[in-house]
Amino acid sequence: MKPVRTALIGFGASGQFFHAPLITHVDGLELVAVLSSKPDLVKAVVPDATPYSDYEEVLRQDDIELVVISVPTELHFDYAKKALAAGKHVVVEKPITPTSAEAEELIALAREKGAKLSVYHNRRWDADFRTLQQLVESGKLGHVHTYLCNYNRYRPEIAGRWREQDIPGSGTFYDLGVHGIDQALTLFGKPRSVQAKLRIQRKGTKAVDHFHLVLGYEDRDIIMHSNCLSATQGPRFQVSGDKGAYVTYGMDGQEALMRAGNGPEHPQWGVEAEADWGKLYDETEQGTPVPSLKGSYESFYEGMRNAIRNDVSVPVSPEDAALAIRIIEAGYLSDKEARTVLL
Repeated sequence: MKPVRTALIGFGASGQFFHAPLITHVDGLELVAVLSSKPDLVKAVVPDATPYSDYEEVLRQDDIELVVISVPTELHFDYAKKALAAGKHVVVEKPITPTSAEAEELIALAREKGAKLSVYHNRRWDADFRTLQQLVESGKLGHVHTYLCNYNRYRPEIAGRWREQDIPGSGTFYDLGVHGIDQALTLFGKPRSVQAKLRIQRKGTKAVDHFHLVLGYEDRDIIMHSNCLSATQGPRFQVSGDKGAYVTYGMDGQEALMRAGNGPEHPQWGVEAEADWGKLYDETEQGTPVPSLKGSYESFYEGMRNAIRNDVSVPVSPEDAALAIRIIEAGYLSDKEARTVLL
């Protein structure tokens, strides 16, 4: 199979640690170009890729088929629109765009151009979420009526990054909330209502760093919470059904490995230690450890390769990603007007 020649746009932490290692690992993808203001860093990390400083020049390369957008969220729309207009397939780092209207415009353009458009919602391939998904789909929890997801951290200091500035697409609701929303959509589809409380908790930050979100369905509630001032994270997932409950703590380890310079070749890639397995509880309240399925962020890029070469569906549909933004917009409206917003 001819490799899909790929350009990575942006080489900050996301591009360098989260995208480049996966693209270079997956058979059938070839990272040939990187847009960055640091060409020496590009050559040191991915020596086979050509560094570029001009985005238009990247798009003029006829042999580049796939463009991966890894820049601040407020730039996603413009960069993705230019790539699609140039006839490229596109992957956008989550969240797809700051507004659902922009997301819908990209979807329409991709259809017009016959291009594949997808969004890097990598946490669909977390070990704990994959395990939870299997438990839900197998019926071991019965009918799920309450679902709690936490993204709590202890980061009292302000780092001054773009995500902490008052710009479109910044703040933890866009950064972390969209992960939980995408996971909920994957399991249960579109909710009926959205209720949110958003705060700026830490002194000095200008973007939302605390959110409490409730997605209402006909027969269940999805509750998501996040803040940056929790000395203990609490349960990652606490999911209750009429036959049992699943509770797990801690975060998937793939991101930490990638930040340390490791990738899917590492022997512990995607593997959760037995001590970190979640527990399945029955009516006796006795918890039984559930072996975690293997995490696999590389599955996203394997799916993207297959979508391009075999003309099948992309691993994350842009329609799902656009719906997640609609929910975030509804969350902001809910907070502003102190009411439940119907979708």
